[in-house]
Amino acid sequence: MLDLDPRILMFVLFGAGLMLAVSLERLLARFWLSLPILYVAIGYAVWSLPLDLPSFNPASDGFDALTLEYVTEFIVIASLMAAGIAIDRPVSWKNWRQIWPLLAIAMPITIAAVAFLGWWALGLAPASAILLGAAMAPTDPVLARSVQVGPPGQNKRHDVRFSLTVEAGLNDGLAFPFTYLAIAAVGMTALGGWTLEWFAFDFVYRIAIGIAVGWAVGRIGAWYVFEREADAPLTEIDEDSEDEPSRPEYSTSEGLIVLGTLLLAYGLAEVIEGYGFLAVFVGAVTARQSENRSRYHKISHHFIDQIEQIVLVAVLFGFGAMLASGVLDALDWNDVLVGLALIFLIRPLAGLLSESLSKLRFPGKLAIAFLGVRGMGSIYYLSYGQNNGNFLQMPELWAVASFTILASIIVHGIVAGPFIAAVERRGFHVHLGENAEIPGKDEEEEEDTETVEVDEADTVKAR
Repeated sequence: MLDLDPRILMFVLFGAGLMLAVSLERLLARFWLSLPILYVAIGYAVWSLPLDLPSFNPASDGFDALTLEYVTEFIVIASLMAAGIAIDRPVSWKNWRQIWPLLAIAMPITIAAVAFLGWWALGLAPASAILLGAAMAPTDPVLARSVQVGPPGQNKRHDVRFSLTVEAGLNDGLAFPFTYLAIAAVGMTALGGWTLEWFAFDFVYRIAIGIAVGWAVGRIGAWYVFEREADAPLTEIDEDSEDEPSRPEYSTSEGLIVLGTLLLAYGLAEVIEGYGFLAVFVGAVTARQSENRSRYHKISHHFIDQIEQIVLVAVLFGFGAMLASGVLDALDWNDVLVGLALIFLIRPLAGLLSESLSKLRFPGKLAIAFLGVRGMGSIYYLSYGQNNGNFLQMPELWAVASFTILASIIVHGIVAGPFIAAVERRGFHVHLGENAEIPGKDEEEEEDTETVEVDEADTVKAR
């Protein structure tokens, strides 16, 4: 009889998962399915077999929770890097004004609604209910790949993908103040001076520091690259180098520089008690605004995207292992209803309310409102809360969160593709009667950015 070492079996599973990820992703896209659905199912199936694989349940093991915090922390950082570098649209109030309502309206409503249901319907302690709301509110930059903007340099206006990408990039950092609110509320029975201290320090100061550090490191990183490196136009990156022997070659050094720069932004922000996730995304967007037609951004995005996919495969198998290891044991019907309410009622209604003044037509607004994927960011915040606060009812919190993430992976993984494609076919993915600045392609005697007119007839092919 074959004697399988569980450690070696995990190497085999992970290696096969990496090798097949790209081809499976393309194959599944034909059937409007997503890679996370398949890999979570495989992880669950493998860990359900009598193979003596190690159990992985953060609800009952503090070491598992600590491992989850560190792993999901890194994959969220990588996803925020990739998302920020992919954003072609220059930062201005006009170009980004569709984003602020999602952060100022949809996110607080979602936190409050989930926290209220946690307290009222599930009987959670106030601090635990706040932690659940903070963890489940942010949309996920990791699992939302299918609804986000593509690599830099595509020069196509897509207000739906742009909104979902920037929202996921920013609200993963803005969920932290409410996680700290939950930690501060542990053991508290009434409001008082601690709430003012939370607002001044955890909300105002830490957000401001995260933005400032991200902007500064992004500017310094861009200066370091473009002052020291030879550059070539983005449109030449895929051309035959034999036809242009004078064109400078590129290597993985570009990816190493951008990864180092943004990890530096995260670390510096955390050292001075700012929000590192916010610093990473702001830093990536800031660096992207420099030399916006440079081939460097596309190379960097490709490098970071590969790192993200490598870690994602491990995390998806790990999430399947969590499900097979009993993380849902504390789940009851009330927990199921709260999770489904978040996906089908709370987020869509909050999203539609925040988009009420948008010039997108209703199908475009509905796409933004409904396609708020939950995922690795929620796991990170829940594990961070568990590791930094003495919360009651953690098994039920993990059960609700894990069920909601699983339901989101299935529902959004199936719906996102056809939904986005239908919106794009009818031209509902762009604002009516507005201009948006996006970087233009290399052409002689043209400016670095151009204004693109969008009318009702404009359409963009589905990715």
